Amino acid sequence: MMQAVCVDVPGGPENLLLRSVPRPQPKDGHVLIKVHAAALNRADLLQRRGLYPPPPGESDIMGLEVAGTVDTLGPALRRPWKPDDRVMALLSGGGYAEYVSVPEELLMAVPSDLTFSQAAAIPEAWLTAFQLLHFIAQVKEGEVVLVHAAASGVGTAAVQLVRLLGAVPVVTAGSREKLRVAEKLGAAAGFNYKEENFVQGVHDFTGGRGADVILDCIGGCNWEKNVGSLAVDGRWVLYGTMGGRSVEGDLLGRLLSKRGHLLSSLLRSRSRQYKADLVKAFSHRVLPHFSGQPASLRPVIDSTYRLEDIAEAHRHMEANRNTGKIVINVLPQNEEPTD
Repeated sequence: MMQAVCVDVPGGPENLLLRSVPRPQPKDGHVLIKVHAAALNRADLLQRRGLYPPPPGESDIMGLEVAGTVDTLGPALRRPWKPDDRVMALLSGGGYAEYVSVPEELLMAVPSDLTFSQAAAIPEAWLTAFQLLHFIAQVKEGEVVLVHAAASGVGTAAVQLVRLLGAVPVVTAGSREKLRVAEKLGAAAGFNYKEENFVQGVHDFTGGRGADVILDCIGGCNWEKNVGSLAVDGRWVLYGTMGGRSVEGDLLGRLLSKRGHLLSSLLRSRSRQYKADLVKAFSHRVLPHFSGQPASLRPVIDSTYRLEDIAEAHRHMEANRNTGKIVINVLPQNEEPTD
């Protein structure tokens, strides 16, 4: 048996229950991970409320990314994993628990410079940002990329990845403090969407041309400003609808006038092969940059909670108080990295 967070009735954070459940057994091609740390994502809040169920056949337990150690090796593995290897993993569910079974192709070795808490902040957020920029938008060197919610987990990853790809990040966020964090990570310009017109800011920064790419997790309420910010032939990539799903007005006409590309993507519902290809590309192109002196990439941690305090962690995210990732320490953490 193991401890895991369960939801019997969809609703608020108070409906999150820590209880004993059967420990999963690794199937063919799977590895059982002893979870040291997991991290929160907006998808977890939706699932808790009954609005974002896991894909068919996946665990009902929330949690889309973890870091820990290899506990048990399933049959028919192709890679030389060993017990106690330090790993992090992209999940479709199951992370809010002491153990999780993961297909081996979704595992990544934890860079030696990172703690488990730092590593847990990487898989979902950074793979999402990399997917949006590299697979979906196909960002090119020198392009201007507008990143909304720049202080979120995906946002802080995206700003750094835009720089890594040789492009130029400009950002929006809801406070001067969050903009300062994004600027320290490499944002060339930042706009407080609560106090200023980011459309004008983007046009001033680009000399009137607009952003080549927009990473948008807001959706409905921002559509006019997004189209207004978009360069001719630009790509607007939608990956969330925190600002609503409904659109009123001449979206199609305005987008057509810019010859704009409206793209959308989710990661959780992708096929196992797609995720495996994404993990392989990320491991090759991005993961090495988390190591070395000085490392050029770093996960941004807002706060850490114990597993038994998961409800408070959800409240913290729902209040939009976090800058970077919220991490759940499932085991007591020795925060010194080990080689």
